[in-house]
Amino acid sequence: MTETILDLVKKRTVLLDGGMGTELIKHGIPKGVCPESWNVERPDVVKKIHKSYFDAGSDAVLTNSFGGNKIKLSAMGLADRCYELNRAAAAVACEAKPEGGYVGGSMGPTGKFLKPQGEFTESEFEASFAEQARGLSDGGADFLLIETQYDLGEALCALRGARSVTKLPVFVTMTFNRGPRGFFTMMGNSVAQCLGKFEAERVPAAGANCTLDSRDMADLVRAMREKTSLPLIAQANAGKPSLSAGGDVTYEQGLEDYVSFIPEIIRNGANLVGGCCGTNPDYIRRMAALIK
Repeated sequence: MTETILDLVKKRTVLLDGGMGTELIKHGIPKGVCPESWNVERPDVVKKIHKSYFDAGSDAVLTNSFGGNKIKLSAMGLADRCYELNRAAAAVACEAKPEGGYVGGSMGPTGKFLKPQGEFTESEFEASFAEQARGLSDGGADFLLIETQYDLGEALCALRGARSVTKLPVFVTMTFNRGPRGFFTMMGNSVAQCLGKFEAERVPAAGANCTLDSRDMADLVRAMREKTSLPLIAQANAGKPSLSAGGDVTYEQGLEDYVSFIPEIIRNGANLVGGCCGTNPDYIRRMAALIK
């Protein structure tokens, strides 16, 4: 019986990867090109990025499929290629996977809203995510990660959609903002509300990614740990992004400041840690040294 990522979580802190979008930009993806299309058109580049994270010490990497649900792809005219692009995303990540490594199928938000705020029904969201999950599962992913979710309702649609087509473990991470009353999603979902629902749905691991820098993420992890005994995932941004005069995106939290909060994130209860926007293999290498 092969050891699953959940078996590994019981033994030690698991290290995920860092940003994919920032790395694709560094490797020359043109503005306006659908990142998921490179799983088919430039698999060599995508594989190289995955390998750079495994080489830096990641136990698991996430597929290049963040915007790969059918609804999001339809904006690029690629809805009918949803299965193909996601299957390719998982397959190319698996090609880079070393012995003992894992591939997580990344499932980001649709960018749309459920009724009454938006025009979509729950069943439409579920179908959109189901097609993506089927591709990722068939491509060889070891688990799925529904990530960067700002609406608990949408996250649960993604969960139902994924579970309707695969037996893979499905993890969920929400994205929270910090305000005077604590941490809430853009749609007003609280930490307790999200984690309570994930426990009820028997999600095997849950947590947060994106938006917050590693200092704020340490406090959020403490707040999450007070509400659940589930394995917790934490992937902070390297601070807020800004646009330079030359049109380059930079992030306000440097490497040294970012990694200085990783021990606290782990002490506060995170079981799986990694980076989000603005982080790269250098961040993961330093995190690996701290963890291992």
